Amino acid sequence: MQPVDYTTLMASCSELRAQWLPARLEQVYQRDRFTIAIALRTIKKRGWLDISWHPQAARICISDPPPRIPDTFTFSQQLKHQLGGLALIDIAEVSPWERVLDFQFAKRPGEAPLWHLYVEVMTKYSNVILTTADNLVVTCAHQVNSQQSSLRQIQTGQPYELPPSLTNPIPNLQETQQQWQERISLIPGSLWRNVIKNYRGLSKALVQPMIETAGLDLQKSTDDLTSLDWEKLFLLWQKWLGILEKLDFYPSWTSTGYSVTGWGAIEYVNTVGELVNSYYTQQLNQQEFRQLHHQISQKLNSITSKLQLKADTFTDRLKQSDGAELLRSQADLLMANLQEWRSGMKNISLADFETGEAVVIKLDPEKNAVQNAQSIYKKHQKLKRARIAVEPLLAEVQAEIDYLEQINTFLSQLDSYRSPEDLQTLEEIRDELIQQGYLNAPEHHHQDNRKDTEFYRYQTPGGLELLVGRNNRQNDLLTFRVAGDYDLWFHTQEIPGSHVLLRLDAGAIPDEVDLQFVADMSAFYSRARQSEVVPVIYTKPKFVYKPKGAKPGMVVYKQEQVLWGKPQSAEVHITQK
Repeated sequence: MQPVDYTTLMASCSELRAQWLPARLEQVYQRDRFTIAIALRTIKKRGWLDISWHPQAARICISDPPPRIPDTFTFSQQLKHQLGGLALIDIAEVSPWERVLDFQFAKRPGEAPLWHLYVEVMTKYSNVILTTADNLVVTCAHQVNSQQSSLRQIQTGQPYELPPSLTNPIPNLQETQQQWQERISLIPGSLWRNVIKNYRGLSKALVQPMIETAGLDLQKSTDDLTSLDWEKLFLLWQKWLGILEKLDFYPSWTSTGYSVTGWGAIEYVNTVGELVNSYYTQQLNQQEFRQLHHQISQKLNSITSKLQLKADTFTDRLKQSDGAELLRSQADLLMANLQEWRSGMKNISLADFETGEAVVIKLDPEKNAVQNAQSIYKKHQKLKRARIAVEPLLAEVQAEIDYLEQINTFLSQLDSYRSPEDLQTLEEIRDELIQQGYLNAPEHHHQDNRKDTEFYRYQTPGGLELLVGRNNRQNDLLTFRVAGDYDLWFHTQEIPGSHVLLRLDAGAIPDEVDLQFVADMSAFYSRARQSEVVPVIYTKPKFVYKPKGAKPGMVVYKQEQVLWGKPQSAEVHITQK
């Protein structure tokens, strides 16, 4: 992930100063452990300013409104209490070429600041610190004690101190090419590394496109550069310094990330805030998606393995009870032939009632025939009771395994992050597993008032609308809330997968090609996605029921008809879309 460097921070800061000063602070909301959103209102507009101290994505930018769920973080409550209703009057640099900004708040513009909110954008050392007018720390995103750092502690009630200053020289436009070149080439090494380590405020994301724009090799040694190479690179160096001096930035996407200088641009963006917000939202969503997907997959695999072991144990016990009726017939046979018994017999061979074939019955030589028969009857009753007890337990475990396999099917469909809806779909799966007791809720977790994700939407060859559930939450919503009397409900037969709904108007009859299309899509959004053909059933939504106590997404149906779906046909359509 590309970190916010000094140039990007200055571009963000310049844009905020131009568009959002002065502004009234109306609200503070903490999005997560690393990000607060501040509602600002100017004479012309209202917006949300994100301030993040994320170790990989620390940043400041105008962002989207926060979700409508409770904010239970202490830090945001403290900021709201101290800064609510005040005016943001300035965003100042506290020291030249340092990535620390001072957000100043006063009762009204033109007055002396009452509070300072220091935003330190320094990768894993990033922090946000609120101080009084005389710079006493009131609260901070995270405190730093002497055990965590011997150089600089951040504790409430103590004076605020700036981070240790960098020792590298500060770039400036007055430096000549000779001085600049001598500094970079003093110790021979790869060009891009020498540039970064000899000056303050540089980053790999800035220097690499600068060198590439000059037409030079990043790894080329400084000893191998010609005078023309040095001249081209120095011109770009001065152009960069001119951009910073004039605050004339060119926000754009590049092949590897983003840029505010325009070097390596493949698409320009209107504002720096839009660029920064889009990039880090996308990157953090991808990161969270991967972590959450792995967490859920690992948990489901662990639970499923334990349930399968339990199911195997119950199955073995049922196999043992399969001999219960044989024992009963042996006891009956022995009781009918008591006269054949002799004292001390260890087994006895008797003719079967129906076939006449010899049946060998094991006996206890210390018991008589009646006692042996009674013992066999007891074993028969024990096995019979075991079957009665184990069968519902096995059915319960198997139902749980089927449910978790349904969840696993949705996870396999969410194999990679493509859009914010993918992450929300995964979060809904997590919330469902929390509700069902399979996962523990993370700290500060809320799932109320969340806007539902959109179903997958397609159009059949005949122009009919097709809806596909992304997870069990959507499956239930699709089947029992959205489905109308004239629609058709599809699902793979006895195979975990999505509920699929073909929307129909009154009196409409779908063509065979439309039915086949829906069958193909149903097969694609199932666990049998890799099969050549898959049985798919369809029926009216009114014939689909949820059994009492059934888990989300689990239904029974009747009056169904069967089609054969071809997942590969659906995959071709989805790929072309």
